[in-house]
Amino acid sequence: MRIVFILVLAVGVGLAGFAVSVAKDRFDQYQAALAEQQDAILPTTEIVVVTRQLAYGEQLTAEDVQLVRWPAEFVPFGSFASIEELFPENEDGASRTVIRVMEQHEPILLTKITAPGEDAGVASRLDEGMRAISLSVNVNSGVSGFLRPGDRVDVYWTGQGRGGEGVTRLIRTNVQIIAIDQIADEQRNSPTIARTITVTARPQDVAALTQAQSTGTLTLALVGVGDDSDSGTVEVSTSALLGDIEEVAQEGPEVCTVRRRVGNQVVVEQVTCVN
Repeated sequence: MRIVFILVLAVGVGLAGFAVSVAKDRFDQYQAALAEQQDAILPTTEIVVVTRQLAYGEQLTAEDVQLVRWPAEFVPFGSFASIEELFPENEDGASRTVIRVMEQHEPILLTKITAPGEDAGVASRLDEGMRAISLSVNVNSGVSGFLRPGDRVDVYWTGQGRGGEGVTRLIRTNVQIIAIDQIADEQRNSPTIARTITVTARPQDVAALTQAQSTGTLTLALVGVGDDSDSGTVEVSTSALLGDIEEVAQEGPEVCTVRRRVGNQVVVEQVTCVN
């Protein structure tokens, strides 16, 4: 009986040792596979994102943001690495305002919020060295109300040129609109018949647009999204516009006709011209 017990014990110990060995091999394989996966995973870093959709003009608060892991190689330019960087404690009135709509879990970028303490006014949309100028428009000159903040337009001037002849000239290209009337929200989709638009321009362009507006009429031409083509010099005068028509009329064959009455009707007949 004792011999049977010893044999059973030995077999149990052997099976237990075998199980431990198998488990150790499995664990080593799992560790190796995990290490391979960790090597394949992209390195990440933390950036600040919004926790909900934020519209133009909303105040950005600490409750609206959180830190998430983001691939370090693809961190967007202008993002924030910490909440302290987003809301600096040493800034007076460190609140920020949203100037472009942001969707939930979208990274917060410098271009989509104001500086600490600034509001979402037009001044916050101006780059260094640029100025804002308002231009009067109507349904005809303003592309039938389809302009929106953020669009780009070419500006044409129509007035009297040298010699008093009527002329239309392209005076500025790719001028960016930052506000329509008192609306600066780029996400506005509904058409608006604007009375004034506000555009960004260099000081020299401000002077040119002011002079053009006071001496003639301005017409805006909407530039397509992603269109960076150079329009070059564009000018059409009245004589240039009608010159082709006059030339065609002169080049056509001379036609001579006579009229004669047949009963109660007048008949027009073509005849050979005699000089």
